[in-house]
Formats: sequence, C-alpha cells, structure tokens
Amino acid sequence: MQALAAAAAIVAAYLVGSLSFAVIVSRAMGLADPRSYGSGNPGATNVLRSGSRAAAVATLALDALKGYLPVLLALVLGPRFGLGETTVALVGLAAFVGHLWPVFFRFRGGKGVATAAGVLLALNPWLGAATLVTWVVIAAFFRYASLAAIVAAAFAVFYQLLIWGVEPALLAVAPMSVLLVWRHEANIRKLLAGTESRIGHKAGGARTVAPAPAAGHRHAHGHKHHAKKARR
Repeated sequence: MQALAAAAAIVAAYLVGSLSFAVIVSRAMGLADPRSYGSGNPGATNVLRSGSRAAAVATLALDALKGYLPVLLALVLGPRFGLGETTVALVGLAAFVGHLWPVFFRFRGGKGVATAAGVLLALNPWLGAATLVTWVVIAAFFRYASLAAIVAAAFAVFYQLLIWGVEPALLAVAPMSVLLVWRHEANIRKLLAGTESRIGHKAGGARTVAPAPAAGHRHAHGHKHHAKKARR
C-alpha cells in the first residue's frame, strides 16, 4: 500500500508538472505560441519577449506553483500514507521532469527554472530563498537569465551540501541542477559567443494572434480590388 501511494504521488506530480503554462497562458491571452519565437523555450523569460509582462508574470507564478504544490501536498498528506522524505524529494523531481518533458505537449517543455524554484521552496524554504537570491544577484548584474539560472543551479547543490549535508532532499536538488545546466547548453554556447539575448529583449515574430478575417469580408475586399482595376 505504501509503495502504491508513493507511485501515485510521483505520477500525479509528473502530470501536474506537464502543464505547460507558458503555452496555456499565451493562448488564453491571444499571444503567439512561445515555442514559435525567440529561444523557442516555453518559459516565462521567452514569454516576456512577446512584450506582455502580465503573461510572463502569470507564467512564472504558475510554473513555480506547479513545483511547489505537489511537494507541499506530499509533505502535508504523506505521513498519513507512510510517505517519507525520500518520496517527497522524488515528487519534487517528478514535477520538474514533467515541465521538461510534458506528456500533454508532445514532451516539448521548458528549462524548468521556475518549477525548480518552486520545488526548492517547498522542500526547504531557506535553500529556495538562498537560490533565488543568487539568481536575482546574477541577473541584476549581468542581465542574462540563462547565466543566472546556471549559477543558481550550481549554488543550490553547494548550499545543500555545505549547510544541510547529504539528506533525502539531495535526491531532487542534485538531478534538477544537472538537468538545468544541461538544458541551457545552447545558452552556454551563445554566452561564450556573445550572442545571448538579455532580459527584456523582444524577439522577432512574437506578436498577438489576430483572428482570421471572415470569408465574406475577404470576398467583399476582392470585389473592391477588382472594381478599382476596372475603373483604371
């Protein structure tokens, strides 16, 4: 029974993580699919390149929440089903993996920065806060979200080992950090080449999705065009 409960919690966390809010929020607000412009990454930073700060903030909050909530529920409800700290850590990792490879979006997900932050804040608020502060400092000084994410990911493991040591939470912290750096491989190459986009840079092609004109409207426009030609 305990093993079944643990498996159910992990699968549920993966499914929650598979909700790609960058795509969902963009569709709801009539914006272009974030996978079609900029870095092609369905995440808050790329949504910001659409020019809509509201969409970016909503994406950031929801992506973080989908990492935070499964872990919080596992912490609160887990003891009733005999779930320990190891299962809680695996629940957080599953939510993060769901963001990277979402089953609902053909396994084409984002890089997981906000979701990882949510997981860390739920697992250990102090570790999460320290990691977020690291991200903010690097982003403020260098204006590169990717560089801030890479540095923060590396420091998350460092903080965990230095302050809290080897404990079950490391089962989530270490893999997430490695995967975060790996998912930023293209960004690392751009940083080295000096071609990486800075925070707030608008990407070409990111525009509002306008509804297609009605067939009657197109037909009337065509008649006007032919009438002008006839007068000539």
